[in-house]
Amino acid sequence: MTRIILACLLVSQLAGCAGALLVGTVGTAVMVNDRRSMGSQIDDNTIEVEIMAALAKHEDLSNQTRISAVSMNQQVLLVGQVPNQMLHDKALKAIREINGIERLHDQLRTGNPLGFTSRSNDSWITTKVKSRMVSDDDLSAIRIKVVTENKEVFLLGVVSQAEAAAAVEVARNTDGVNKVVKVFEYQ
Repeated sequence: MTRIILACLLVSQLAGCAGALLVGTVGTAVMVNDRRSMGSQIDDNTIEVEIMAALAKHEDLSNQTRISAVSMNQQVLLVGQVPNQMLHDKALKAIREINGIERLHDQLRTGNPLGFTSRSNDSWITTKVKSRMVSDDDLSAIRIKVVTENKEVFLLGVVSQAEAAAAVEVARNTDGVNKVVKVFEYQ
């Protein structure tokens, strides 16, 4: 019995290593196929972390809002909900103090933060859009970021006009999508 337990533990540890190797390999493939420079990718990650830290400094923003930030080539997309204009303005002020942001796409909506069911539905919509992009020969799905917030799909990436049009068509024709917003940078 002890041998079986040890064997199971060993296999589970190896599976974890394989999973870590797979995640590392996929992450590297994404970084290499991204049209942004490595420095720009690092800057974007830094901007996202700094935004979350800046918002966390304000208790009212942490407790009463739901704000997500995505940076792509130093262009920041803000999505989420704020209960009133005062907190909306406070969040924007905190974010605008962060260095390195070239453009801010404010897509915050006034209202109560979305509940678990709505957020789960948004995740499912994102999955469906990305899956359809993967099977589309006109797209490199790895180069397009999809963010869904309250059934609105936001598309980000450094793309050609043709890629943008194909991505919009895929998103627009995905079940559950109410609106598609392009936040592309064209090459």
